Amino acid sequence: MSRLTLRLPETLHHQLAHLAEGEGVSLNQYITYALTRQVSSAYSIQPVAEDAAQQQKEFAVLLQALRQGSSDEVKSILAERESVEPEDALSVAVIDRLQQRIKERS
Repeated sequence: MSRLTLRLPETLHHQLAHLAEGEGVSLNQYITYALTRQVSSAYSIQPVAEDAAQQQKEFAVLLQALRQGSSDEVKSILAERESVEPEDALSVAVIDRLQQRIKERS
């Protein structure tokens, strides 16, 4: 077993201690459990809808074409792409920042 010394803000320490107490386990056990859950979720397989999987494949093909193409070819490929409405989670401010970054890099 390894040992880790970790500095936590007091408020987080109190919240974790309260949660551990509510579960009836030690703070160490609770933190170990919480970290294990977090790490495990990063490696779990998530089902992907068939259309999303197809979209990912098409995107990978597009990226490959963009990497190999000349500047004119890249512009041509990008001009052909389908325009879609942004997801609900994207705010106007986020979209504006992304568009600005794209303009700055082109």
